[in-house]
Amino acid sequence: MVNCLPAEVPLGDLNIEFDRSRKDNITHKIQQYFQQELDQEIGQFEAEFLLDFFALEIGAEFYNQGLADAQTVLSARLDDIQDAISEIEKSVPSDQVR
Repeated sequence: MVNCLPAEVPLGDLNIEFDRSRKDNITHKIQQYFQQELDQEIGQFEAEFLLDFFALEIGAEFYNQGLADAQTVLSARLDDIQDAISEIEKSVPSDQVR
């Protein structure tokens, strides 16, 4: 089996990290959620802390579900390829006795 994961993601110990731009975007969404849904204002530090907590505690659940979803899609595509190959397969004439 080929390992397609980036080198910085150890297989046994999933560590989810975002680049600064993505992390800023996510923390902004967390802040908006708290403001709009909970009528509470939280700072960037608190939002980043919450993001880090979720990444550490449940990030692997999302990651594993993503892998399972990808495997399902890939399996369906492989079935389609197998069907396409079967459609173009030539029949082999049986030996005729003379």
